[in-house]
Amino acid sequence: MAMMAKKVQSAKTAAIEEAKKTFAEYKDFIFADYRGMTVEQISNLRKKLREQKAVLKVVKNNFARIAFEDMKIDNVADYLKGPTVVAMSNEESNVVAKVLFDFAKEAPTLSVKGAFVDKAVLDAAKIEEYSKVPGKKELIAMLMSAINGPARQLAATIKAYAEKKEAEGGASAAPAAEAAPAAEAAPAESAEAPAAE
Repeated sequence: MAMMAKKVQSAKTAAIEEAKKTFAEYKDFIFADYRGMTVEQISNLRKKLREQKAVLKVVKNNFARIAFEDMKIDNVADYLKGPTVVAMSNEESNVVAKVLFDFAKEAPTLSVKGAFVDKAVLDAAKIEEYSKVPGKKELIAMLMSAINGPARQLAATIKAYAEKKEAEGGASAAPAAEAAPAAEAAPAESAEAPAAE
């Protein structure tokens, strides 16, 4: 019996160490309840998270709780109850949270519990608000649009001005072009007049 207990204990210790090793690779963690999700839904969610350089891991709550405590990540024990998955990332956790909340619309059984992001514990409401903050790529696109907007407007104004001037120049050039043959004809007539004497 004692031999069996030692094997179980060493297996638990190994599982906790493995969890710590996995968690140590990431800095932000979003906890969700996946009760009722199908294997296919979990696979699709994993794929969407991988696109954001994030990982989804199903965890054993007790092992995860001990691993987080050993890593000095406190106050997440409340999120480690019931069937739990952890979305882990090192960057743009707001985008990762957005993926989770968007996916929960398709799979309502997925329920975000809370998160540990930027060394702060966020409840479900706060992480949902955080998910609405634009990601890095969106911010860059917005910045480029803001920079390019006035430049595009200036280019359009210059082009319109040039077209207007060209149209005005074409209109004033037409009477000048008509006047030019008349002016050429007048010297020719005056040149012919002395020859008649």
